[in-house]
Amino acid sequence: MLQLETDLAGKQAYFGQVRSSIQGLGYSIGGNWDYHKGSFDNVLWREAGETIYLRLPFEVLEGDLDHQEAFIRFQTPYVIKHVVNVGLDNDENALLTSTGFNQFQEPLDKDGKIEDKNRWVHAGEQAVEKIVRLVH
Repeated sequence: MLQLETDLAGKQAYFGQVRSSIQGLGYSIGGNWDYHKGSFDNVLWREAGETIYLRLPFEVLEGDLDHQEAFIRFQTPYVIKHVVNVGLDNDENALLTSTGFNQFQEPLDKDGKIEDKNRWVHAGEQAVEKIVRLVH
């Protein structure tokens, strides 16, 4: 995991407004959300089962995350690499993996080693700057 030094940490906004603004940039709500915290994730790079994500974590200050009006505060963004098994799975999920990729499987390595760290720090910081401009 590579933590990024940006102006996003500490910024506050309404969840629904941010989500609407950044969906067009490829962000989606991360799968680890609950009613009091979550993240927006975006793929920076993907190849052969390896994916490098930009993650924008946040906490909910007011309301619950299942409402558009939830008020959130961003935390320190970071870049993370997941490595998944792209082979066929011969268990009960075989239908899901018929394409060679099961989007529901656990990553083999949730925090894979990131090569060329400067490249991904720079790419992450540039992507976050676009978000900072959207969150006033």
